[in-house]
Amino acid sequence: MVAPLDSSPVDTYHDLSAHEVVLLHETDPHRGLDADEAVHRLDRFGPNVLPAASGHGLLRRILRQFHNPLIYVLLSAAAITLWLDEYVDSAVILAVVLVNATVGFVQESKAEAALDALRSMVRTQTRVIRGGRQQTLPSDDLVPGDLVVLEAGDKVPADLRLIRVAELQVDESALTGESVPVLKDEVVLPRATAVADRRNMVHSGTLVTAGTGAGITVATGDRTELGEIHRLVGAADVLATPLTAKLTSFSRVLTVAIVVLAAATFAIGLVRGQDAPETFTAAVALAVGAIPEGLPAVVTITMAIGVARMARRRAVIRRLPAVETLGSTTVICSDKTGTLTANQMTVRHLWTMHSLYTVTGSGYAPEGAVHDPTGSVAPTDSDEALRWTIVAGAGCNDAHLDRQDGRWSVVGDPTEAAMLVVAGKAGLGPDAVRAEHPRVGTIPFSSERQFMATLHAGSHPSERIVLAKGAVERILERCRYAMGPDGGLLPLDRDSVHRAVEDLARQGLRVLATAVRTIDAEAVFDLPVVSDEMVFTGLHAMLDPPRQAAVDAVHVCHVAGIAVKMITGDHAATAAAIARQLGLIGEADDGLVLTGQDLDAIPVEELAEAVGRARVFARVSPEQKLRLVGALQERGHVVAMTGDGVNDAPALRQADIGVAMGHGGTEVAKEAADMVLTDDDFATIEAAVEEGRGVFDNLTKFIVWVLPTSLGQGLVILAAIVFGTTLPILPTQILWINMTTAVALGLMLAFEPKEPDTMSRPPRDPTRPLLTGALVTRILLVSGLIVGGAWWLFEWELGNGAGVDEARTSAVNLVVAVELFYLFSCRSLTSSVWRIGFFGNRWILVGVFVQTLAQLAITYVPAMNTLFQTAPIDAGAWLRIVGLATLAVLVVAVDKSLRARTARGTTTPRRRRGPVAAPTVSR
Repeated sequence: MVAPLDSSPVDTYHDLSAHEVVLLHETDPHRGLDADEAVHRLDRFGPNVLPAASGHGLLRRILRQFHNPLIYVLLSAAAITLWLDEYVDSAVILAVVLVNATVGFVQESKAEAALDALRSMVRTQTRVIRGGRQQTLPSDDLVPGDLVVLEAGDKVPADLRLIRVAELQVDESALTGESVPVLKDEVVLPRATAVADRRNMVHSGTLVTAGTGAGITVATGDRTELGEIHRLVGAADVLATPLTAKLTSFSRVLTVAIVVLAAATFAIGLVRGQDAPETFTAAVALAVGAIPEGLPAVVTITMAIGVARMARRRAVIRRLPAVETLGSTTVICSDKTGTLTANQMTVRHLWTMHSLYTVTGSGYAPEGAVHDPTGSVAPTDSDEALRWTIVAGAGCNDAHLDRQDGRWSVVGDPTEAAMLVVAGKAGLGPDAVRAEHPRVGTIPFSSERQFMATLHAGSHPSERIVLAKGAVERILERCRYAMGPDGGLLPLDRDSVHRAVEDLARQGLRVLATAVRTIDAEAVFDLPVVSDEMVFTGLHAMLDPPRQAAVDAVHVCHVAGIAVKMITGDHAATAAAIARQLGLIGEADDGLVLTGQDLDAIPVEELAEAVGRARVFARVSPEQKLRLVGALQERGHVVAMTGDGVNDAPALRQADIGVAMGHGGTEVAKEAADMVLTDDDFATIEAAVEEGRGVFDNLTKFIVWVLPTSLGQGLVILAAIVFGTTLPILPTQILWINMTTAVALGLMLAFEPKEPDTMSRPPRDPTRPLLTGALVTRILLVSGLIVGGAWWLFEWELGNGAGVDEARTSAVNLVVAVELFYLFSCRSLTSSVWRIGFFGNRWILVGVFVQTLAQLAITYVPAMNTLFQTAPIDAGAWLRIVGLATLAVLVVAVDKSLRARTARGTTTPRRRRGPVAAPTVSR
C-alpha cells in the first residue's frame, strides 16, 4: 500500500514501480498534472530552488574578526602607543589589525558562495507535460508529480523516477563520481541500492548525454540529492588551520604573560617606593617590548609569498591560511577521476585470437603506438585481424575528437573516443576510415541489444561492410568464425576469448568486442544481418589511466610520510586496478579496498580504525566522504581532500584543506575548496605541500627570531625595576626596534628558499606545539644573551663617562646587532650558516643594509636623536657592540652543533618501501 501524497513522503522511489510512483503523486503518466493542480502544489511545496543560507548579520560577522587573543594583544599595543603619543606606531598597529580583519571577513564568505553555486546549478528551463500539452517553463516552477521530458543536452531539473526511456544516458560524474555516462532504464531496484547505481532515477544537476526519456518529479528543492549535499556543505565544520590553532594558543599564553609581567613590574616598583607614574611608564615599556607587533603582518606576508610561489606551480590558493595547512598535511584523500587519472578513457590493449598488443600513450591526444608482444611497433598492414579490430572500433562510432587551445576533448561517449584515438595511434585515422568506408546505415546501441552496428560502403560497388561493437557476450553470440592474421576465417575459440576477457578485467579494464561481415549491396540492413554470420575480429581493453606525474607524486608523498587515499565513485575492481598502478596498494592488498556498503556495515566505534587502515574507497556517497574525512580528523590527522564534482563539496568544506580541479571541476567544488589546481594534476598537490612546508618553516624561523628580542626587552625593563636602576631602553626606543627590525630583517625570512630535506622528512605531528623544547631553550638562551649584553653594555658605558642617552643608544644598537647576527643563524633551525651559505637569500642582505642605515640614522641624525632620545656613540662602542653580537651568535652555533650531534647519535635512518598507511597520531 503506497502512502498518498498528503501524508509523510517516502524517502526512496527507486524501489517502487512506475505505477506506484504515479499513484503516490496523484498524476498521469501521459498527461501529467493539470495546470490548476500544479499551481496548488507550488504553493504547498514551494519553488524548486535550494534555500538561501541564513548566515549572521553583517555587523556580527565583522566584529567576529576581532575575537582573537592575538588581536586583543595588538589592540592593547595600539592603545598603549596612543597613550604614549606615538601616533605613527599606533596607526601602523591598527592598520595590521584592520587588514587581518578584512581578509578574514572576505574569506568567511566562502561557504555562502559555495551554497550560491549549488543553487545556481538547478536553475534552468525544462520541458513539462501538463494537461496533456508539452510546455517549457523555468525549473523553479517544477512541483512533485510533474511529468518531465528529457533529451540529450538537457540538465536534469529535479529528482525524477523514470517511467519511459529510449537509450537514455546521463552524465552523473558531478554527483556520484562515476567516470562514464550511465545507461538508464525503468526497472525496479532493491531498496538498499546506492545512489550511484539507481539507474531508474535521474537527479537534479546531472546532464543527459544521449537518448530520450520521461520521468515523474519525486523531489524538488532541498529534498533532492543535490539538496542533501547543500545541507551537508552548510553543516560541514570549518576547522582552524594548524597554524591558526597554534597561534591562538600562543596568543593566549602571550597575553597572560604580558599582563602578569607588566602588573608584577608595577607592583615591584611600588613596593620599592619608586615614583608611581615612572613605574607605570616602565610597566608600559615592558608590555610594549614584549608584544611582537610585526608578527601578524609577517605571518600574512609570508603566506602571501607562499601563495605567489604556489600559483607559479599551478595551485591557486583561495584562503590564505591554507598555504600553511598544506605543510601540515598527514593524509591526502584524492578523487580518482580527473586527479589521479586524466578522466580520458584510453585503450591499453588490443587482443586478437593470436596476439595481445599493448598501446602506449594516455588520454585523447593521438600520441603513442600499438606494440606487439616483442615491444616492436605493430604494422596494421601485416595483421588483418588487428586492422579490422581498429577499423570496426573507429567506424562503428558516433564520437568526435576536438582540439582547442592545445587540449583534446571529446564530443560524445568517452569509450567511443578511446577507440578513435587508438585508430590514430595505429595510423588509421578516424577521418581516413570514414572516407574509405562511408557509413550508409546504423543500428543504434540499446540496453537490450548491448551492441551497435553500422553499414558502410565496401571496396567494390557490389558489396557493403557491416561493422559491430559491444559487450563481449553479445558480439560472440553473433559470430561463428574469427579472423586470422591473414584475413582468413578460423573457428571461433570462445574459451580463449573468455580467458582473455577475464585476464583483462582483473586489471580493471573495460573490454568491448568487435566484429565484421561483408554483405551484398542489395541486402536489407536490419537486425537479422547482424546474426551468427559475423566474424569476430578482436577486443578493445580500456580504462582511464593514472597520470605518470601522479604516480611519481604518490611516491614522493610516501617518502614524505604523507598517506594517500583514493576515494572514487567507480566500482571496486576498477578502483583497485588504478590503485595498484599508482602504488597505493600491492597485488594482494584487496583488503585495503572498502566500498560504500562496507563503510555502512562498520560499527561507529570501529570506523576510524578501518578508515585509517584502508587506502581505497570505492562507490562512496557524498555523506560517506564526509564521514571519512571526519573519521581521519578524529584520529588527529590533518586532511587534504581533492574533488571536482558536486558530490565532493561537503567533504572539501569539512577537510582541513579542500582542493578543487580548475579545468574539470564544477563551480560548486571550486567555491567550497581552499585551493584550486589549474592543471587538475595530483602532482601539483605534492608541489603545493612542499611549498606549504616551506611556508611553515619560514614562519617558525621568524617566530624563533623575533621572540628573543621581545622577551629580552621585557626582561631588561623588569630587571631595571627589580634593581631600582635607570631604564636601559625607553618605550619609544623599544617600538623603534620592534617595528624596524620586523620589516627590514624578520620579513626577509619569508623569502627563504626551501631546505633540501623539505620532502624527505615526515609531516609535523599536529599535536606538537608551535615551538619545541629545543627551540624554546634557544629562545631563552638568546633572550638571556640580549638581557645580559644590553645590561652590561649600558652599565659599562655609564661607568666610563658616557651620558645616559649615549649608554641607551649603545644598548639599542646592541639589541639590533644581536638580532641582525642571529638572523643568519635562523635561516636554518638545524644547520649552521656555513652549511647553507650567506648568499642563498639575497633579500636578507638587502634587509641588513637597510637596517644598518636606519641604525646609523637613529644614532647620528639630530632630528632622530631628539625624537628617540639617542646620542652619537664612538668607534669603541661599536666594537663592543659587534663583539658582543658575535659572541651571542657563536653561542647559538655551539648549541646547534651539540643538538645536531645528539640527534645523529639517537636517530636510526629508516627506508620506506612501497605504499604506506596513514600515520597514527594521538591527541
